[in-house]
Amino acid sequence: MSQPVPQADPNRWKALGFIGLAQLMVVLDATIVNIALPSAQRSLHFSDANRTWVITAYALAFGGLLLFGGRIADLWGRRNTFITGLIGFATASAIGGAAQSTGMLIGARALQGLFGALLAPAALSLLTVMFSEAKERAKAFGIYGAIAGGGGALGLILGGALTQYLDWRWTFFINVPFAVIAVSGAILVIREPQGTRNRNRLDIPGVLLVSSGLVSLVYGFTKASEDGWGSHTTIGLFVAAAVLLAAFVVVENVVKAPLLPMRVVLDRNRGGAYLSLGLAVIGMFGLFLFLTYYMQNILGYSPVMTGVAFLPMVAGMITGSTQIGARLMNRLPARFLMGPGFLVASMGMLILTQIKVDSSYWLMLPGLVLMGLGMGTAFMPAMSLATFRVNPQDAGVASAMVNTSQQVGGAIGTAALSTVASSATTAFMKSHFSPTLPKPMQQLVQAQGAVHGFSTAIWWSFGILLAAAVVASALLNGGGKSNLVAASGDGEIADIPVMAH
Repeated sequence: MSQPVPQADPNRWKALGFIGLAQLMVVLDATIVNIALPSAQRSLHFSDANRTWVITAYALAFGGLLLFGGRIADLWGRRNTFITGLIGFATASAIGGAAQSTGMLIGARALQGLFGALLAPAALSLLTVMFSEAKERAKAFGIYGAIAGGGGALGLILGGALTQYLDWRWTFFINVPFAVIAVSGAILVIREPQGTRNRNRLDIPGVLLVSSGLVSLVYGFTKASEDGWGSHTTIGLFVAAAVLLAAFVVVENVVKAPLLPMRVVLDRNRGGAYLSLGLAVIGMFGLFLFLTYYMQNILGYSPVMTGVAFLPMVAGMITGSTQIGARLMNRLPARFLMGPGFLVASMGMLILTQIKVDSSYWLMLPGLVLMGLGMGTAFMPAMSLATFRVNPQDAGVASAMVNTSQQVGGAIGTAALSTVASSATTAFMKSHFSPTLPKPMQQLVQAQGAVHGFSTAIWWSFGILLAAAVVASALLNGGGKSNLVAASGDGEIADIPVMAH
């Protein structure tokens, strides 16, 4: 029997504004702190190893607890979880900004990750249950996708400006006004639709297994970039991750109320969306990292100039998401947007593999634009397909899977591609560098070695994006006109029912 179609919330567009603001805060934070790190390191006198922990502590807490956060949103209510996540995130940011020691800064980052894991799935699942008409939903997801994709590059600009003109501490304090506005808006305008909560008990064994498994996986990649792929610690962490995640799958198949019902990920559309999105993020994070180093360390751009240089990519992303993705999402099957989208982005990567020590910005510009256009077009239907035909009671955990594939993909991309870059640089230096060379030649060879490392990593990113295009084209068969089909008979909602006229 088909479900009654819920009435649309009259405040849904206002709600989208505040949900978008909260999402922007979380996405900004992923890149804004990276720009501020060198200044924070000088100010608090911490080692390079501890500098890695400032990034890793956030990634571990965020990536490890996202599914737990998504299920809490389903059980306790998405609005409550959203507001709690915002208040906690702002508090953790204030502690980070006021940090007087390395331990205090790392602790604040872990707390940010914890509350981010509550906030991010609650935000996406609120959109999923509040926008119930296909065309409106396409527009809402287009705006949300543009924020999710472009926010990282905006973080580079904001991080550069705050660090250069104020102080690194403002890269943390900036979150507080964001959160205050978003909390006020959430209290005033967000109303969760009735009957979408999950009334089951929380699956504690599932939470412990998946959180510890994802933490082991992300930390394994971090250790691989520090100690090498063959080190005992790295291998031990990967083995632990495999065992814990396998045990999680077994537990989820036998418990009465699983944390992540296997039906959420085994659906070919949702599973394909999570996998292709994860792969694309691995490639994209690598690009952000290496182009930032390239612009600042090789071309001599200031932090603010580096941020501004990424603006064409942000413009491409917003155009791809709101003008191409949102307009075609209900007309074409998702694979016809995601496959070509990732392919266009990979062409952008291909251009960027050609960087040299003295390349001009005009070489990078078409690569950045193509990257933005392609990613924006693909992100849009990916966000929507990730909650395609999912039970309203599972919307939180399905949304958390989107964030998990992005967070884990980002952590893997940063660590794995850093290892690729440093290995390529080392090999280049062995064959080209000699202490007998004149000083200017030594500096040139060192710069060439670094750029060789960056371009090798970008070649890998190109390959990974091609793989994302293949996965999306092969696995996905939903979206398009099926977005406009009302509820199917199996108790799941289509991607989302059209309002009854």
